Amino acid sequence: MIKFIVAAVWICAVTAGAAIYSFQNAGAKADDTPKPLLGGLDYINTDMISVPMVKDATIQGYFLTKLVYTVDPAEMAKLSVPASALMTDQVYSYLYSNPQTDFTNTADLDLDAFRNNIRETINKRIGADIVHDVLIDQVNFLSKDEIRDNAVRRKEAPKPAPKETAEAAKGH
Repeated sequence: MIKFIVAAVWICAVTAGAAIYSFQNAGAKADDTPKPLLGGLDYINTDMISVPMVKDATIQGYFLTKLVYTVDPAEMAKLSVPASALMTDQVYSYLYSNPQTDFTNTADLDLDAFRNNIRETINKRIGADIVHDVLIDQVNFLSKDEIRDNAVRRKEAPKPAPKETAEAAKGH
């Protein structure tokens, strides 16, 4: 009977020791710093940015984009210029400083270079790492011909007859 009681006490002590050891090691491995895309950052959407693409002194089309960028809220509060103005300015600067970018040929379009360049130049311009990532919500290129075709289609669409005219026609 004494062997049974000693064995029970020994099993309880080993179980308690194992539980304490596992909780201590699990707490030491926890990392309290938030991951860049998991928390601690604000996500800010831009309005639609429309940039006319000029080549040979004529407008070839319009580059349209809507971006989302991640920023540190504490650093963002220190800005004296609206961040959306900085983002729009940088999109214009990137597109006009890289005239070799051809939006009609999507195979050669490097969106990673576009996003990285915008992020790096904004951070360099501000002098701090405020923008952590630039995400593309929407991107499109409309050529001058596509815009003209859409305008023609809108003009040619039949207009619905007013109610009074339609009711008068039924009565006669």
